[in-house]
Amino acid sequence: MKRREFLKASSILAASGLLPALKTVKAQEKQTYYMVTFVSGIDYWKDCYRGMQDAAEFLGVEAIYTGTPENDIIAETRVFEEVAGQQPDGILPTIANPDAFIAPINAAIEAGIPVVCFDADSPLSKRYSFVGTGNYYAGVVAARWLAPLVGSGKVAISSVTAQLNHVQRRQGFIDTLAAEFPGVVTSDDLIIDDQNNSTIAAQQMSSLLQANPDIKGVFATDALGAVGVGQAVREAGLSGQIKIIGFDYDEGTLDLIDSGELSATLAQGTWQMGFWGLMMLYMVRNGFIKSVSDWKAAGISPLPPNVDTGVVVITAENSQYWRAS
Repeated sequence: MKRREFLKASSILAASGLLPALKTVKAQEKQTYYMVTFVSGIDYWKDCYRGMQDAAEFLGVEAIYTGTPENDIIAETRVFEEVAGQQPDGILPTIANPDAFIAPINAAIEAGIPVVCFDADSPLSKRYSFVGTGNYYAGVVAARWLAPLVGSGKVAISSVTAQLNHVQRRQGFIDTLAAEFPGVVTSDDLIIDDQNNSTIAAQQMSSLLQANPDIKGVFATDALGAVGVGQAVREAGLSGQIKIIGFDYDEGTLDLIDSGELSATLAQGTWQMGFWGLMMLYMVRNGFIKSVSDWKAAGISPLPPNVDTGVVVITAENSQYWRAS
């Protein structure tokens, strides 16, 4: 059984066991739930939305994908507010900037619309839960994988500097190098802001390599960053000499792994984020949460504040299982 089919089958089986009898779980009326993203055209969100669609099919509700094509905080908050204005049954957003989303999320919650964040969080908002990667620990995993390949010397970081999940990945990576691999070093001047754009990543990494020809490794905290870093390293004639570990995956990333230009990448539980994110919204919307007699009156969240969907390391040995079937 393919990985994707296994995830769908096992998660639906788990959901069936956790929820009441299926005939009482299926929505008895039309219900509509939205996923809202930024940089909405990238492949990364497709697997998240596929998970949401599978949950929607299981529950008998409608799932709609929307967002903004730019990596633009103002544009995404505007889309979120437009969606909330339609009074949907729940919203599953990923957050371009945590502070910018506090007011829009709080307004939606106060209007009675359940909100669960996925992939990137706004932890100071009133959102009911965050379902996604434990990003700090993902950075720990990246450091423990890359440092032994490098041995000693400088490593660079390609990241999205203002986005919370990327900040957490970087910090986990930096802290782990300092604590466990003192011979492998990084610093602020070895960090580039790739803006989740492969062209920008390639340009900035090329400049960084020229200024620091002794760089031995790179951690890219997003898939497009890894592709751009791979391009810069290739054009510098250093493929295989500079070890690269990426984050997330697409066909381009998998191609680089199979060619040996990328040592590994960390895959998030993207399908799980969409599937369980919608399940959580549905549970709140339909009154299945019975943690206390009245969680609203008690002033508590109906859901666990954080659900970690984990990461796994993709290498040339197992990359075939992440290819689209």
